Amino acid sequence: MIHLSSIRLLEIELPLKESFRTAQSTTSTRRVILLELTDADGMSAWSECVAESERGYSDETVDSCWTLLPEIARIIVDRQMSSLQIANAILWEEYPENRMSRAPIEMGIWNIAAQRDNKSLAAFVNSGIGEPGGRVPAGIAIGMHDTPDALAARCVDAAAAGYQRIKVKISPGHDVEFVRAARAAVGPEVMLGVDGNRSYRMDRDDDVSALIALDEFDLCMIEQPLSSHDESAALQHRIKTPICLDESISDSNDVRDMIEMDSGRMVNLKPGRVGGFTESIAIHNTCVAKSIPLWCGGMNETGIGRAYNVALASLPGFTLPGDLSPSSRYWQEDIVIPEWTMDSAGFIDVPADKPGLGVEINTALIDRLTTREAKITAT
Repeated sequence: MIHLSSIRLLEIELPLKESFRTAQSTTSTRRVILLELTDADGMSAWSECVAESERGYSDETVDSCWTLLPEIARIIVDRQMSSLQIANAILWEEYPENRMSRAPIEMGIWNIAAQRDNKSLAAFVNSGIGEPGGRVPAGIAIGMHDTPDALAARCVDAAAAGYQRIKVKISPGHDVEFVRAARAAVGPEVMLGVDGNRSYRMDRDDDVSALIALDEFDLCMIEQPLSSHDESAALQHRIKTPICLDESISDSNDVRDMIEMDSGRMVNLKPGRVGGFTESIAIHNTCVAKSIPLWCGGMNETGIGRAYNVALASLPGFTLPGDLSPSSRYWQEDIVIPEWTMDSAGFIDVPADKPGLGVEINTALIDRLTTREAKITAT
């Protein structure tokens, strides 16, 4: 039985070690909503909302989620739920389109359930599927740089650090020459991909020509260059490089549409974007059944959000390196202890020795970083 007694919301501001630039935005400081869920027995679980400060990647933002989360919390707090599926169904029925808002509550409930079952979150997520992998391969997403040489130098550093896959952000006019420089710098053996963040359009000849030209560089993928399944299918039929869908995949039905239309040939799955673990596992299972390569994306999460991504990436269907960089990639000091680390071979260990996330929460640091707070309790 799942019975929450309270949900506490906190917003923190955490400066990035280096600005992260995409086709849609440049982020220097990450505003993050954290949640602390507590059940009727006093067990607690922390989780993270992945929404960004501005619209672009998603219509949901930090501020819109902050407004909506208390409403969502009130329909869950003090409600007795007999299963995770029922909890997810309640959240989905009331807020079907607000996936980033409901995800941290749904995932926090999974964390509490794992602790009550005395299992690590990874083991709990793998229940009924198998044993979680002991480690997961890590890739890195590199933001746009002002010059091809600057991007190439950053890619060389990433390859030397051991990342198993390098993904660079691109946009119209900021693509072919940058990718050419990156590929020449790291060599043909490095797994290299690009991410267009829906900034290209099939009705612009220069965009189409650039995307076709990227075939020259033996990329592992072009991630979400276009907005719709129709456009992606039209492009996929003209290029050999696999298209990877991210923003276009909200549920397992979208995966089926992708396969039917051939609008993409791999999936980037972000649990905080699709509404949590229940939908993530459904997408995972569909990809496995249809032999679709799958990897776990990131949203510049803190160590709390990273814990959920690592647990999900331990499922067997995640066969490609995910955006699972260590804490030191993003932060001078992370809000978890120990911080996430990557070995020289490009792997991150999956915590398995304690129930829940496998990391402790640095509440003292969170207190110093908190800019606003709210709490919803049982009436």
